[in-house]
Amino acid sequence: MNQIQMKEKAKYVHSVFESIAEEYDKMNNIISFGSHIAWRNYTMKQMNIRPGDTALDVACGTCDWTIALAKAVGEKGRVVGLDFSQNMLDVGAYKVEREGLGSVVTLVNGDAMQLPYEDNTFDFVTIGFALRNVPDIQTVLNEMTRVVKPGGKVVSLEVSKPPFLPYRKLFYLYFYKILPLIAKWTVNKYEEYAWLPQSLTHFPDSRELARMFQRAGLEPVQVKLFMGGVAALHIGTKA
Repeated sequence: MNQIQMKEKAKYVHSVFESIAEEYDKMNNIISFGSHIAWRNYTMKQMNIRPGDTALDVACGTCDWTIALAKAVGEKGRVVGLDFSQNMLDVGAYKVEREGLGSVVTLVNGDAMQLPYEDNTFDFVTIGFALRNVPDIQTVLNEMTRVVKPGGKVVSLEVSKPPFLPYRKLFYLYFYKILPLIAKWTVNKYEEYAWLPQSLTHFPDSRELARMFQRAGLEPVQVKLFMGGVAALHIGTKA
């Protein structure tokens, strides 16, 4: 993807998320049948966060993972939620205040391709269901690795491609054909949710994504598939 294509993708993705911010949480529950909460809970256990740790949640959206991180690090910790959609951040800010976590969480309108932080700043850097939407995956992984401390973890939870081919075809039928119709009936947003599945088309499978983690300087890389591979967790440790 050249620079012009990357800019066009970033511009289009931004417009999509600005327009679906209000319905985003509702649709997440519908899309994954509520499973995304269990996947995130499993991920948090694997991360082994300690009170007082620092975390950056990249492309934080409406801040569900940001809030979970803030509860884990406690009052002595610090969590930054970064997203390029102000509408998504506005929804997230309301949820952060409702949870009483305003003193732990800072929300920043920023670019995942150019994280506005020094090298070796955070104990954990996360990205949830957003890596497939960025203009350049390797650039974002490189940036996440740059700002995490040595020994710290870069964590991605993302939709993936089931390895078992018949199951993959069944999942694609749901994700590409049925999901946009559900979005149309539920929140009257067909085009936006017809585009989101397309973002999986050129996204690497779990094995290739693990190799991209390694190219960013993360080793070892743990991989866990959920529901036969419709979603995948990658945890890489910075040397």
